[in-house]
Amino acid sequence: MSTLAPPASTIRVLVVDDHTLFRRGVIALLSVDARFSVVAEAGDAGEATRRAAETQPDIILLDIHLPGVNGVDALAGLKEVAPHSRVLMLTVSEDERDLAAALRAGARGYLLKTVDSEVLASVIQRTMAGESIVSPEMTSKLVSAFQSLTPEPAGEAAAPADADPYLSLSPREKEILSHIARGASNKEIARALDIAETTVKIHVQHILRKLNLSSRVQAAVVAAGRLG
Repeated sequence: MSTLAPPASTIRVLVVDDHTLFRRGVIALLSVDARFSVVAEAGDAGEATRRAAETQPDIILLDIHLPGVNGVDALAGLKEVAPHSRVLMLTVSEDERDLAAALRAGARGYLLKTVDSEVLASVIQRTMAGESIVSPEMTSKLVSAFQSLTPEPAGEAAAPADADPYLSLSPREKEILSHIARGASNKEIARALDIAETTVKIHVQHILRKLNLSSRVQAAVVAAGRLG
């Protein structure tokens, strides 16, 4: 792999997967796209941590099922050595427990390996823009994953209905939240509602603040639970 520094405008990617053919396929796919530069690759968690420390990538594509230390358990070490890197899980696992564990550990997204190449490229860009993306196939499991992320303390009395933060959302915010639940980007929401993308961003910020959430993934699971 070339050691030349990529142009500053490209998204720098570290690909971590123990299956050599799949890893090389992803690298080949991203390498022909001028928006990306693969700065390193790794086949296990230890190598991934070393390469992340050396290259400080923008995005880390991380498999869950790695030899030795699995991808979820490797997240803490990766975040420590490359604190500004965003980790995007790329895996075959459709287990909601893996999804919950990855989100809990700080992953910014969760994609299945069946993802289309154009979708992968789009998700990497959206992750860099601050969004959190989960494969549509996993949407039905988001509620269970969210419940495992935020267990109700034992013995705590249920909050009164009038304390429900969802009720504090405006009709427009609830409408935008429903679009987030379907995986729509800010641009797609703006187009659907015929409003400015900056307006959508402001609404999303308000939604996250009112619901005391930290990401679009958590907002999506709240909406999925509400809208069924």
